[in-house]
Amino acid sequence: MNSAANNQQTSMLRASLLGRCPRCGNGALFSSFLNLKESCSSCALSFKFIDTGDGPAIFAIFLLGFFVLGAALWVEFNLEPAYWVHVVLWGVMTPLLALVILRVLKGLLIFLQYRNKAAEGRLEEDA
Repeated sequence: MNSAANNQQTSMLRASLLGRCPRCGNGALFSSFLNLKESCSSCALSFKFIDTGDGPAIFAIFLLGFFVLGAALWVEFNLEPAYWVHVVLWGVMTPLLALVILRVLKGLLIFLQYRNKAAEGRLEEDA
């Protein structure tokens, strides 16, 4: 693996995990936990181009469903706790994990949208 690809991958992971600007990697991407800022405070990149849609939620559902179901089955078959333990454990853990996963996936999809210059399809007007 060459160093350019490694730097690109590292900055993508850093930007996604820390919620940083896809251009400079320094400015904050989020104004609150899941709400985006208007622009980067470091490089002044406008975040108006961002349109992640339902992508982060779909990926989060699949990842979280796989993890929570597997963990719940493991806990049930190995520890055999009372049912209320499952309700408390997964009732608290699932929403918390969902928020964390949503933030990271939203940052990742924004980074990829910026890096690949993804935008809505447009038809050329005949002049």
